[in-house]
Amino acid sequence: MTADPYAVMSADPWSPDNPDGYVDLSVAENRLVFDLLEPKLTAPRRLTAEDTQYQELAGSPSLRAEVAHFLTGLQGAEVKPDDLVVLGGAGAVLEILAFALCDPGDGIVVPAPYFAGVDFAFSARAGVEVVPAWPETGLQLTAESVDRPIRDAPVPVRAIALLSPNNPLGVTYDEPTLRAVAEVAAAHDLHLIADEIYAGSVHGSASFVSTASLVPSSLPHERLHVVWGFAKDFGLSGFKVGVLHTRNPEVRTIAQRLGRLATASSDTQAVLRDLLADREWTKTFLTESRTRLAASYHLTTEALAAAGIPYLPATAGLFLYLDLSQFLPEPTFEAERTLADRIFTEAHLHLTPGAAFHTPLPGHYRLCFATTPQAVTTAITRLADLLTA
Repeated sequence: MTADPYAVMSADPWSPDNPDGYVDLSVAENRLVFDLLEPKLTAPRRLTAEDTQYQELAGSPSLRAEVAHFLTGLQGAEVKPDDLVVLGGAGAVLEILAFALCDPGDGIVVPAPYFAGVDFAFSARAGVEVVPAWPETGLQLTAESVDRPIRDAPVPVRAIALLSPNNPLGVTYDEPTLRAVAEVAAAHDLHLIADEIYAGSVHGSASFVSTASLVPSSLPHERLHVVWGFAKDFGLSGFKVGVLHTRNPEVRTIAQRLGRLATASSDTQAVLRDLLADREWTKTFLTESRTRLAASYHLTTEALAAAGIPYLPATAGLFLYLDLSQFLPEPTFEAERTLADRIFTEAHLHLTPGAAFHTPLPGHYRLCFATTPQAVTTAITRLADLLTA
């Protein structure tokens, strides 16, 4: 594929009025909830003079108080406002953690498959090497699969970064699995970064277990750093607000100092503060969002099953993983990329291939289903036609 796919799609996007246009199911955005957000975001609101001024480096105290209350409910463990730092996006939080925990050339082990943005956040400016932890069997996370690359890494490893729920698999991890990973971190005197940005987007039968519930029994408080943000659970990716929860005072200080270059605007902080302050609305919103995600997931999986397209079951997030390995002429990542190009050019459908997520087995593609039902069913019909042609 030579042209920028996003430029191609923006010039010819699918819509009911343009049925032959490109369907983009590559972006993990919750596009099912704006009608719920719109009345809150567009209603008249009162700002104080303080809302127009610079905020504390950790974020406005009023927003941190509301986020602490919200995360306490989400994580199932008490979160204190003073342990939070509000920054300009979850990616900024990850980058700052790389600066805080590592020197250039150090490593962070990340269980694969994982969202490709982690590579950029850790390595682009902080110069940290990402060490994938390849699953020993299939795509299953185990303590052994995390421990092995720590011992074998060619660079000093300073931390483990875990995406929980996982992106791109769309799965949650149970308490024994999380505890085993935390104990590996403790055994090697490492920090554990837990990216829990999809914590409020669990739509299946599984329940979300936060890594915050594991300290201090499995890992010291000061070695756990939890990342969350408004992009996924609240469908506000464009607001670019991420939150660091850490009880390590040195890491908080570094985050606040580096956060001067990655702040969220005072007005955005005021909007989000008022959103969370309406606690009954927040509870109702998240319940309805999960209901809509579940409905979209079931519609998607029913269409995939009817079309004979294999997929891995998911219980969280905005996506699922297709397994199209049987449609590859050979089991290589080159064949995976060739099929991705054909899907784009012939079916006018954009999916992200598994190689982008460091998936160890070729033939997987992430499909983001949190969009209109007609777009999803159109995409699956086109994909099935291509695969069976």
